[in-house]
Amino acid sequence: MAGNMSDYLENKLLNLTLRNTAFATVAQAYVALHVGACGDDGAANEITALGGYARVAAAFDAPSGGVTQNTAAITFGPATEAWGEISHISIWDALSGGNCLYAGAATAPLQTIANGNEFEIAIGDLVVTAT
Repeated sequence: MAGNMSDYLENKLLNLTLRNTAFATVAQAYVALHVGACGDDGAANEITALGGYARVAAAFDAPSGGVTQNTAAITFGPATEAWGEISHISIWDALSGGNCLYAGAATAPLQTIANGNEFEIAIGDLVVTAT
């Protein structure tokens, strides 16, 4: 994922580091899929209304050099109807609703999800850079 921090997370980190304003840790990160640009707040084009879709919990390794990656496969589906071409990915602090933390374009090859298909992000393939 070529992603960026959301404005929400940028503001929370600035407040934490420069203004001594507490920021609750994220108990669990959830990955979301999008069929178009998701925007900085991750709100656009998530496939929430399509059958068989839900955000998936993800675990990440200890960051090094401002980079972390998923430590287990992240599997969505199977789809119970066509989802379309997955082009963007976002990371949230809640299974539904919540706050977007990171959002960005998926790296090639993009995958079109048809009825009955799953979408999987292999171990180490969801790379998040603090930028």
